[in-house]
Amino acid sequence: MKTVIIIGGGLSGLIAGIRLSRAGFKCTLIEKKIYPFHRVCGEYISNETLEFLTTENLYPAEFHPAQIHRFQLSTTSGKQATLSLDLGGFGISRYAMDNFLYEIALSAGVACHLNEEVIEVASHKNTFLVKSDKKQYTGDLVIGGMGKRSRIDASLNRSYFTKPSPYAAVKYHIVSDHAHDTIALHNFAGGYCGVSNIENNKTNLCYLVHRDLLRHAGDIKTLEEKVLFKNPLLKKIFTTSEFLFEKPETISEISFVTKEPVWKNIVMTGDAAGMIAPLCGNGMAMAIHSAKLLTDILIENETRSQAYIEKIYSRVWKQHFSSRLRFGRFVQNNLFGNSWSSNLAMRIAVDLPIIARWIIRNTHGKSF
Repeated sequence: MKTVIIIGGGLSGLIAGIRLSRAGFKCTLIEKKIYPFHRVCGEYISNETLEFLTTENLYPAEFHPAQIHRFQLSTTSGKQATLSLDLGGFGISRYAMDNFLYEIALSAGVACHLNEEVIEVASHKNTFLVKSDKKQYTGDLVIGGMGKRSRIDASLNRSYFTKPSPYAAVKYHIVSDHAHDTIALHNFAGGYCGVSNIENNKTNLCYLVHRDLLRHAGDIKTLEEKVLFKNPLLKKIFTTSEFLFEKPETISEISFVTKEPVWKNIVMTGDAAGMIAPLCGNGMAMAIHSAKLLTDILIENETRSQAYIEKIYSRVWKQHFSSRLRFGRFVQNNLFGNSWSSNLAMRIAVDLPIIARWIIRNTHGKSF
């Protein structure tokens, strides 16, 4: 297991490469884009990661991330409540964070191949052949860190790929008067919008919407004016902020159905293994944690068989994440995105804060 090929250079792929290279593994990472670049993401990391990132010298202190300790929730009509976050978190853009980790990966000895997309993976007698659109590689192990949905998922015939993927996401960076220590979740009919500050006094605004709403509206601007603006808090943000992108970052075909932590002998990390509903605000922390769990197993068991690694990792991944993903899907499907359910969630937050904090705890992990 000393020669490892990593597909995808997101948080989990980069951290896996860094830790394994530091432990003496030969790591090749293949990323289809060139750093730095933007990703559609909530850009909030729970402080459950803080001890690990600090110990591994992976915390991006030089960017002075926004320190977040409060959670604001609003209904589709704009009623709002604010709660304290037990652990809290920090806000940093993927543009900054991924490039920060990429530079560390290079210094750790990871062979990074950018602007290159993997199109096929095959295994034979404990050796993997990975083909990209430019060349091919061989290795003892393949780690899949290719994010929410990728071309290679289709070629691998992953089971989730054939199931409905009805959501799209839209992201902006803005300059606003949003409270520096607060992550907000504003509901609108058919979706919700997350707002939180990142580095350099910028604010990340990212919303998830059912694709039928977007199709009916015809374009993003019309959707925002006709649907999102019905929440007066969102209307204020959109009409009083300075938008920093020429056009929004978007992604479609988002699905929260169950995935597999191991598929055709490829061990998956981050969103490739399973994606928590974005309203739970914890996808980045889960990606980081999954990379730690996998690399711990590999470093401690580098002489063990592929089958043993797959078995142990599958078990450990499910122990840590299965219930959180399941709970996140329940919250997404039952509490947000329409007037009745978001008003119910608001009443819970205002009248029964113990219940609200219980929901937050069940979508967040413990420090690792």
